[in-house]
Amino acid sequence: MTTDLFTRRNLLAAGGAVAVAGMSGLLVPARAQDLAPTRSMRGGSNNYRPGAPIVDRIGGGGFWMTGTVRRAGDGAPLEGQRIQVWAHTTEGHERDERSHGATLTDANGVFRLEMPQIVPAFGQPHGHLAYDSGEFETVFLRPVMSSARDTTLEVHFVLQPA
Repeated sequence: MTTDLFTRRNLLAAGGAVAVAGMSGLLVPARAQDLAPTRSMRGGSNNYRPGAPIVDRIGGGGFWMTGTVRRAGDGAPLEGQRIQVWAHTTEGHERDERSHGATLTDANGVFRLEMPQIVPAFGQPHGHLAYDSGEFETVFLRPVMSSARDTTLEVHFVLQPA
């Protein structure tokens, strides 16, 4: 038995889908409109150290903190933005200087920083992140991981000009 991929019904359905998508603007690149800024989270600034150094990695690594940084309103990716990371890990408490480091976003607004495995503090495995460069409003985040066995935590910032 041969299947005819180009039946009249398939062509009409595909043509209708293209027409609807074209009329709704789906064929042009998607742009965020009125993207709201990220608000600081309660407890996000706990044990914050202003000016933590930009590093290639915190400690021995094994855990990845990743995410994106975009501009509020249009959602444009923000290159060269400083994101500070700290946490309670297998190598130190979140108040220890060695548990802090910062990284910069790439041309796509993406950041990645390797650090030791995050372990529960106060019953919850969580990280701390901050945007604190000054060009945009400072934002402190304290995302909680779904499991202490997770080896990555993805976080997204939407920044509003200061």
